Amino acid sequence: MAVKDTVESAIKDNKIVVFSKSYCPYCKKAKALLNSLNEKFAAYELDEIADGTAMQAYLKEKNGQSSVPNIYIKGTHVGGCDDLHAAHSSGKLQKLLA
Repeated sequence: MAVKDTVESAIKDNKIVVFSKSYCPYCKKAKALLNSLNEKFAAYELDEIADGTAMQAYLKEKNGQSSVPNIYIKGTHVGGCDDLHAAHSSGKLQKLLA
């Protein structure tokens, strides 16, 4: 139950949350885009957190995505790196962040 609460609190308490792995190039690319937009975000490096594997398993159960980055903006599941970049290109990301 604690893992679920941690994930749900992270999503609820942060405008943007990125469930990530510190070595993942797609995670780095997604975080770089958010940084380039001067957006503050919470990053949970699942490979560096004791419950990281359990958190990733819960995220898969919650939204069907097993890969990282697993990104939420204002409580809405955006998806991964390619989804974030596609949303940025289409203008959808700017609307989500507004």
